[in-house]
Amino acid sequence: MILNTLSLVNYKNFESQVFDFDAKINCFVGANGVGKTNALDAIYHIAFGKSYFNPIALQNIKHDTEFFVVDGNFTKNERTEKIIVSLKRGQKKIIKRNGKAYDKFSDHIGFIPLVIISPADRDLITEGSDTRRKFIDSVISQSDKSYLTNLIAYNKVLSQRNALLKYFALNNTFNADTLSIYNEQLNTFGTALFKKRDDFLKIFIPIFKERYEAISQSKEAIDLTYKSDLFNGNLITLLQACINKDKALQYTSTGIHKDDLVFLIDGFPIKKFGSQGQQKSFLIALKLAQFDFIKQQSGVSPILLLDDIFDKLDENRVAQIINLVDNEHFGQIFISDTHAERTENVVKQIHQSYQIFKL
Repeated sequence: MILNTLSLVNYKNFESQVFDFDAKINCFVGANGVGKTNALDAIYHIAFGKSYFNPIALQNIKHDTEFFVVDGNFTKNERTEKIIVSLKRGQKKIIKRNGKAYDKFSDHIGFIPLVIISPADRDLITEGSDTRRKFIDSVISQSDKSYLTNLIAYNKVLSQRNALLKYFALNNTFNADTLSIYNEQLNTFGTALFKKRDDFLKIFIPIFKERYEAISQSKEAIDLTYKSDLFNGNLITLLQACINKDKALQYTSTGIHKDDLVFLIDGFPIKKFGSQGQQKSFLIALKLAQFDFIKQQSGVSPILLLDDIFDKLDENRVAQIINLVDNEHFGQIFISDTHAERTENVVKQIHQSYQIFKL
């Protein structure tokens, strides 16, 4: 998967910009605030139909303008693919592939395999379980359309069940038969999602550990643990057992929407006991394992975006990362950094062609 050219119109701080990229390594360098991360985000936007950093679509339109257009020309499996994402104020976002608009944005997910590593990933450690579930869902969805379909369906039924619980509370009423219909649907979709998450993590965790070992040179023992209510029984039984609690809370308190990943270092939570460098290495290993898994499933090397990853890493860990990407396993890589000289010194160590864009 190669991004050949990227055209931006009114996207964030870019009024009009065209980039022609190298097939291997591309670096955006410059001071803070010049748009390095925005350029990477535009590439992410084309792959996922949304920004990685700002979920409010309208805020990605440049100030005092009415629309944005992000246009990318790719080569995938020796075929040329043109993807355009556009948004006009007061209208719906449009994603087109080779001139034809998608009916459902979810149909586009996975077509352009892509992995981003960014300081914003620290949310995976510091924020709640919702962030970590989104990570799992994002990785699996890129190579499994049925998973994404089931996930959308589960969330829709969950929203309907929660609305029903609120209705019961507001009207001082209760209907077990109506609730059981939602329970059965949640069980159907939830059980399928749980099994796929469990199967995915059985493959993913060993890959992750291998990646961390390479970056840290085996200095720490790390682990990922999957937590789910469904390890304690089937979802129908769990929902029935929690009905009084759910009625009081007015929302569904058990199910795969409560799943979590526990991050451990030497047996303790990395959030409390990991240094900044260890946490950053952990997150980089997590994302490189994501890269490996997607490549393994799709047979295509994902585009890799490295946003400011050299910050807060010692020279040894930077060297280990460079060694990891200095092989044919990786395809096209995009890097952003505030230090042009540091970036050039780093990419010179990689025996690949490169291009540097000074913003």
